[in-house]
Amino acid sequence: MEQQNRSELRKKIMTILYQINIYEKNKMEYSVEDVIKEVIEIDNEFVKDIVYGVITYKNDIDTLANESLNNWTIDRLGNTDQAILRMGIYELLYTDTPSIVSINEAVELAKDYSDDDVRKMINGVLDKIYHDKENER
Repeated sequence: MEQQNRSELRKKIMTILYQINIYEKNKMEYSVEDVIKEVIEIDNEFVKDIVYGVITYKNDIDTLANESLNNWTIDRLGNTDQAILRMGIYELLYTDTPSIVSINEAVELAKDYSDDDVRKMINGVLDKIYHDKENER
């Protein structure tokens, strides 16, 4: 089976993170492994790395997102938007994916799944985090 391209995989990751968010909001028990298996039948390291990474660093990611959102908080965004933003921030800060790719991929997902204002917000947050990261070097 050919390796799905990463853009396709990111859509699946977004779906997985969305699902986990719903379970957590409703205080339902779930297994991350099962949620991943429901969405993607083959075992995929890229998917697992990002899903588990976002879960592991969720508090740090949300704190960063909230610092970068003007008068807004990540939990006020829709579940899909939260998933896209968390994945984008995680990929930007914790993976070796080139920054420009992380940002573009998140913005492309937001074009398909979020409204225009949210897309701009996601782009703005990732851009700010990217520049802050570059300035720390």
